[in-house]
Amino acid sequence: MMTEQAQNNDAAKIYRRLLKYSLPYWKVFILAIIGMIIYAATEVSFAQILEPMMDGGFVEKDPDSMFWVPVILVLIFSVRIVGNFLSEYGMALIARSVIRDLREKVFHKITVLPTSYFDKISSGSILSKMVYDIEQIAAATSNVVLVLIRDGITVIGLFGWMLYRNPLLTLILFVIAPFVVAIVYAISKRFRTIGTRIQNSMGSVTDITEEAIKANQEIKIFGGQEFETKRFLDINQYNRRQHLKLVATNAISSPTIQLIVAVAFATMIYLATKPEIIPDMTAGKFVSFLMGMVMLLQHAKRLTTVNMVLQRGIAAADSVFSFIDVEDEVDQGSIEIEKIKGDVEFKNVNFAYNNESENILSDINLTIKAGETVAFVGRSGAGKSTLVSLLPRFYDRTSGEIKIDGCNVETLTLKNLRSHVALVNQNVTLFNDTVAHNIAYSDLENVDNNKVISAAKAAHALEFIEKLSDGMSTIVGEDGVLLSGGQRQRIAIARAIFKDAPILILDEATSALDTESERHIQAALDELIKTRTTLVIAHRLSTIEEADKIVVLDKGRIVETGTHQELIAKDSHYATLHKLQFKSEK
Repeated sequence: MMTEQAQNNDAAKIYRRLLKYSLPYWKVFILAIIGMIIYAATEVSFAQILEPMMDGGFVEKDPDSMFWVPVILVLIFSVRIVGNFLSEYGMALIARSVIRDLREKVFHKITVLPTSYFDKISSGSILSKMVYDIEQIAAATSNVVLVLIRDGITVIGLFGWMLYRNPLLTLILFVIAPFVVAIVYAISKRFRTIGTRIQNSMGSVTDITEEAIKANQEIKIFGGQEFETKRFLDINQYNRRQHLKLVATNAISSPTIQLIVAVAFATMIYLATKPEIIPDMTAGKFVSFLMGMVMLLQHAKRLTTVNMVLQRGIAAADSVFSFIDVEDEVDQGSIEIEKIKGDVEFKNVNFAYNNESENILSDINLTIKAGETVAFVGRSGAGKSTLVSLLPRFYDRTSGEIKIDGCNVETLTLKNLRSHVALVNQNVTLFNDTVAHNIAYSDLENVDNNKVISAAKAAHALEFIEKLSDGMSTIVGEDGVLLSGGQRQRIAIARAIFKDAPILILDEATSALDTESERHIQAALDELIKTRTTLVIAHRLSTIEEADKIVVLDKGRIVETGTHQELIAKDSHYATLHKLQFKSEK
């Protein structure tokens, strides 16, 4: 269990790291500091001007005081506007710049994380870091710094002025300082603990909400409204309780500190009214000193309440930095090949998701010649998708070698390796962009409209694209929601055709198509795969009967290899699968 001292050290380390993001904006920070000093100076000046205003204007009726005091008062507050703008706008500019930089880092991290990371963490948790956590950091980098510096300078200025005017009364403040520090120290740990709970609960709120949006039809058809609502209410209630605990802690601690300060101030006022103790106290001096105390109390209060925001910001920063610090995809490759033929070899390949789990794939040995079409079949969970995912290194094999044109894939840079591979998944992903941009996604900087049209035509997608409201310029909606399943899949196939990569992976590429569309797409794919090394995963065995080679997997091992006719003749694993499927389709 982490000690309290270690937790404080970690908090300080996290905040120092956060402040480093402000270093590029040091010029703005200097201007903001100047603004804070100006603001603090106007506070002290206002307290000082009250003495001549009371004694010279109201008591002595001095004409000079009655004229100049209002003029100086207006000047003080005019200068205060400048100081306030420089400090608040400057700190806000730094904060929003830091938030922009952090969001860019988080988004970039999403693009370079290994696929295995997304298998273990929900997208809602990541979204919570991007949206909620980083906004908490914004408060810690702007409001907190603004209050600590500006109000800190103001308190020091007022305290110095009060010490100069009356040391006896001012020294009473030293008595209360240890009590205030002790309270602030005690509640810091609780603020940080509750803040961390709030970050985690917000991730859960986002998760459940996202699931409800995506699965709204399943929830309705299977009667899950009450269950999902209760699940959300529970976590929402937990989030509410944590927020209230935070507010309650702050609501108790701040007034307690203020009470201690108020007792000290009451003592000062009592002493100021005793001529035998302070004989030279005039009405103007008393009002001026009292206003200084009131303003000091106000700024001291702000300094005590800022701790809650600071601790929440530290908890949020810890969450964001933990995500940023996750190790990127391992990319130790240094070789870049401009063109490849498409020879693929799996040699003694084993794979497990982690060192403690059992192998998902074992002793995979397979040679695929350039231009061959190889189909992978087997029962669900046999390891088909995992096997083809090793080729573009979405996952890294545990042992063994995978080669393209005799070159180990791990010696190639990830970008170069994946530039030679096109993919059509059974779970089609489309971007909330135009049809044309979804097809030309691999080369958006140099979109060739003729090539886009040719790819759409080859994928038998042009016929329905031309009927859309804006044709190729039609926005398809989030994940292609405005298109049917078959249309989305044909767009995905057109995207693979557009990339024109020498290696093609088809993971149930025709699964969402009706019989009519499937016949057209199959004809297009037959033409497409003639010049490419194609790895096909298929549950419908009728679609891969013409493959050059069929690889049958069972429990992560290759149990049969051959053509359709050869495997049927063997009357073993493949023949059994074929018979079962043929029987079920009758």
